[in-house]
Amino acid sequence: MTTIFAGSGDTLENPALAATPTEDALTRRFADFGTLGEALDYAASGERGLNFHDARGNLVLPYTFAELRADALATANRLIAAGVAPKDRIALVAETGPEFAALFFGVVYAGAWPVPLPLPTSFGGRESYIEQLRVQLASCDPRMLVYPPELAQMAGEAARLAGVDGVDWSEFAMRAAPETALPGASPEDIAYLQYSSGSTRFPHGVVITHRALLNNLAAHSHGMQLDKQDRCISWLPWYHDMGLVGCFLSPIANQVSCDYLKTEDFARRPLAWLDMISRNPGSTISYSPTFGYDICARRISSQTRAGDRFDLSRWRLAGNGADMIRPDVMQSFVDAFADAGFKASAFLPSYGLAEATLAVSIMPPGEGIRVELVEETQLSGVAAGQDRPQRYRAIVNCGKPVRDMTVEIREEDGTPLPERAIGKVWCSGPSVMVGYFRDAEATDACLVPDPAGAGPWLDTGDMGYMSDGYIYIVGRAKDMIIVNGRNHWPQDIEWAVEQLPGFKAGDIAAFAITTPGGEETPAVLVQCRSSDDAERVRLRDEIRERVRSVTGMNCVIELIPPRTLPRTSSGKLSRAKARNLYLNGEIKPYDLAA
Repeated sequence: MTTIFAGSGDTLENPALAATPTEDALTRRFADFGTLGEALDYAASGERGLNFHDARGNLVLPYTFAELRADALATANRLIAAGVAPKDRIALVAETGPEFAALFFGVVYAGAWPVPLPLPTSFGGRESYIEQLRVQLASCDPRMLVYPPELAQMAGEAARLAGVDGVDWSEFAMRAAPETALPGASPEDIAYLQYSSGSTRFPHGVVITHRALLNNLAAHSHGMQLDKQDRCISWLPWYHDMGLVGCFLSPIANQVSCDYLKTEDFARRPLAWLDMISRNPGSTISYSPTFGYDICARRISSQTRAGDRFDLSRWRLAGNGADMIRPDVMQSFVDAFADAGFKASAFLPSYGLAEATLAVSIMPPGEGIRVELVEETQLSGVAAGQDRPQRYRAIVNCGKPVRDMTVEIREEDGTPLPERAIGKVWCSGPSVMVGYFRDAEATDACLVPDPAGAGPWLDTGDMGYMSDGYIYIVGRAKDMIIVNGRNHWPQDIEWAVEQLPGFKAGDIAAFAITTPGGEETPAVLVQCRSSDDAERVRLRDEIRERVRSVTGMNCVIELIPPRTLPRTSSGKLSRAKARNLYLNGEIKPYDLAA
């Protein structure tokens, strides 16, 4: 057994350090387990595991599934000794590393529910992060918050404000772990809570059962046609569903060795990701949102030949998801790395969301990026007869529904639509969430019982259409704004503006718009009462800086006349209608100097 909390540092200088093998003698099982704990029990009987790398992509710690299981069982005993009971929530700051892995599975073995929470970002600062943690802690009501020692000040303060026991995980690892009987788990028990958004004020804890998780992980391996020679490389954060489920839990349940680069290390040195793929002969699978491919293509100088540094010829599945897939970026990546052996057919578009555990659809391997041109008027609700130049947008094929998942395109009133008609995307299957934790109103707003008595239907909040069994996602129907793979609730943006003097709730509407190149960007309409042009320019700049400091995004800020934003019949702000009126030109912003 490796005691990863206290002793792993001794291995850092070991020149003979070897990663866990890509293949071993263990018979592969594709997530056909009743619970997550059973999945780790089985994976631990082989030699594969997780491998952690430094900022330059050099291996610093191989961590077999057997070592993970031993540390997780000890962690479970510590938790029970601390009074943790089944169904308690244990909040964990999701740093990519063996400590979080052992804690996550320790909570599972103890019968409690792990709740991964985010790391601080490079924007917003200390107070913003403390507030985000505080609100999420208030939402999940955990028994304790466990965090890395380097975050003790911020995470400890958030725990104090939320009235939660805050524990440094290096200190927790030193506690006694008296062996005790561990509670059993059933497939219908809750496995974990996943926060689906990066929201600082409106968190939604997605409740996922063991059955839902294992069903989705099995569908994952089936859709990707996983084989014994596959190995995964990832820099995705473990507090995001694609990183947590797709690149941490899936490798364990499907017994795949995985190599990790921390997200912050990728942000500083994105090409280290491709270096790792090049240096690991077995590397065949790696996922990224569009922006990850974009930043790598941009970092390669036009004078640099990628083939001199990288070997991407073994990269079988280059997964793409978590935000709108942009074909121009994918083509730029192919152009930049074709001479390094990267094949365009390796691209694996997919579509999913935390409320469905993860995957809803996956492109059959080898088919690559396929697009269809759709007239812009069909996407934005602009009347076809309007005097506006005809413009088309390339919509990416996101594959076929994964095994056991049913997808329907429906009208606003729930009426199913025919092939190639754009409408709201609904899905149903065993991996759909139970609901949002302690939020019946939000649950009822997106989950609808099946009249035939099968599992509920999930309103994904996305717009799309079906064609020959494939799903095409064209944009968002609900209010969530997704930029660079990160979810933002418009209420957070609006709240940030409301804190400025002179603005109040109802003056602001935030929503996503799509550039001609297919990139999603936030737009913020703000009702402004000032008639002075200089004052309007000052207010616009102040709003832009305020939103950037809170969200890290550069938004399109438009000042509009008072009483311009549309309301529903009950008097609530209608962001969807505001977006359509803005795109149609019916909401006319003040003409301000750049």
